[in-house]
Amino acid sequence: MAADTERYETIGQFERVSRTAGTAFKYLLLAATLVGIVSLGVLLVYVTNDAIQPLTADAGWYLVFFLAFVAPTAVVGRYLNRRGGNALSTGATALGIPLVGLVFAAGVSTVFIDVVYPLVWFAYFVAVAVPVVIAVGLSRSDVQLPFLGWLGVTVLAFVASIVLVPYGILRLLYVPTNGMSVALTFGSVVALAARSYVDHRWDGERTADVAAVVVLLATMLAAPVGRLVGIGAVPVALIMALAGVPFGLYVADVAAHRPRDRVGITLPVVVVLGALLGALLVDIFGFAGPHSWLDWAFVTGNSSDTAANAGLYPGIVGSVLLMFVVALVSFPLGVGAAVYLEEYAPDNRLTRIIKINVSNLAGVPSVVYGLLAAGVFVTYLGPGIPVLPPSVAEPLGLSPIFVAGNLFGSGTIVVGGLALSLLILPIIIISSEEAIRAVPDDMRQASYGMGATRWQTVRNVVLPRAFPGILTGTILGLGRAIGETAPLIMIGAAAIAPVPRTFDSVAAAMPMQIFVYATTFTGHDFYTKVVPAGVVVLLVAMLTMNSVAIALRNRYQRER
Repeated sequence: MAADTERYETIGQFERVSRTAGTAFKYLLLAATLVGIVSLGVLLVYVTNDAIQPLTADAGWYLVFFLAFVAPTAVVGRYLNRRGGNALSTGATALGIPLVGLVFAAGVSTVFIDVVYPLVWFAYFVAVAVPVVIAVGLSRSDVQLPFLGWLGVTVLAFVASIVLVPYGILRLLYVPTNGMSVALTFGSVVALAARSYVDHRWDGERTADVAAVVVLLATMLAAPVGRLVGIGAVPVALIMALAGVPFGLYVADVAAHRPRDRVGITLPVVVVLGALLGALLVDIFGFAGPHSWLDWAFVTGNSSDTAANAGLYPGIVGSVLLMFVVALVSFPLGVGAAVYLEEYAPDNRLTRIIKINVSNLAGVPSVVYGLLAAGVFVTYLGPGIPVLPPSVAEPLGLSPIFVAGNLFGSGTIVVGGLALSLLILPIIIISSEEAIRAVPDDMRQASYGMGATRWQTVRNVVLPRAFPGILTGTILGLGRAIGETAPLIMIGAAAIAPVPRTFDSVAAAMPMQIFVYATTFTGHDFYTKVVPAGVVVLLVAMLTMNSVAIALRNRYQRER
């Protein structure tokens, strides 16, 4: 009788349904999930083993790192897990923030080392900051200006600042050093973000102002420290701005507002100290580590047709520049289209057709976008943007006028970025629409009830509420774009190229360079060492971007 009760459950008053089918279905789903996860894990382990070659290390090397690094980390992690609460997740977050920031800082550093001169960056940063300050000051002042008047003053200030300020800064007798230029620009932006964060969490303007000053000074002081230790002023300033400051703010927030989870901060401390102690001990005892192909020389090395000299640095710089163009183009266009379709477009047949087409475009193969980019940007815009095309100029007896022709050459950074922007634009639109649609309609009605216009409602109610979802979708789209190869092949991107110096340079991206190493340069070392090392670097970049999206999603879900 007991067995019969376990096999059946009563529905209503007269029916009994067997639970065997439901149980079987549950375990089939579990098996499918495990097969997928295990298969992916085995593949990643296989590639990582070829790239790092861990079995080539001495046994003493493993013993030292086990005792100094692995065992203490496991003990602390188990203790935090048994303690309950959010101590373990707090420690993992405190460990992940500087690691993710370090990867982003390394990518940005490549731009200022090889592409953009830091002083020129500083000059144009100031030129853009001046009209922004003027616009914000006008909006918050008591001066009553109509919108068109405010817009006109802002545009004039922007044009005048772009024309005059860089020239004036570059003509100064004393100019900031490279490290100080980067520290002042990134430090000021991070200081403003820190001020907003501290004001929100600590609810005190004085504390927020002090935090902003401390952040700016810390970033500025990091530049000369970088020169002293031999790392470089530019990388250290970026590491402080993108990794050190977020880590410090998170630790301060945990210490001030989550006393039960403070013990979680011990996890990153144990990890860092264990790694340093292990490195010191293996150096003292002379234990040889793995003969890894993925080392600093590979990451910073140039392309080569010999496996011993092959590096990935030109592809890394090319991918960073491509992602800059992609983000600059796809984010405003995608979010703007989503806001219009959800908040302004009428609910008619045309709007529904547009939404259906956008959804369909998200599933179009990437090679199609490559063909579209080759036809439009390379073939049509290759000579330049036709301000006065031949069809108009010749009947008038004038010469055709084209602008920025060198930017739209075959395989340039700009064309590659535009091709990848077309690829992820539907993804950003769809994810932004979902985030905007998730904002409760009651909040909109309450805003309208307070007398707000539609624009004020969108700006002050809808976008702040939907921004985490919008940013999550954008980062996931960028994560897909950084790994695409087909569009770059179709636009004629270089398989092997030197480090790009400008945005009109023909450059190779990481997936293109890995593809060439795997297909063109034949050899055992390329297949078993160079290609796996490149794949690991690409995966680290993709997982770093996706981790930011996951963190934003989890934080947004907790706040809800």
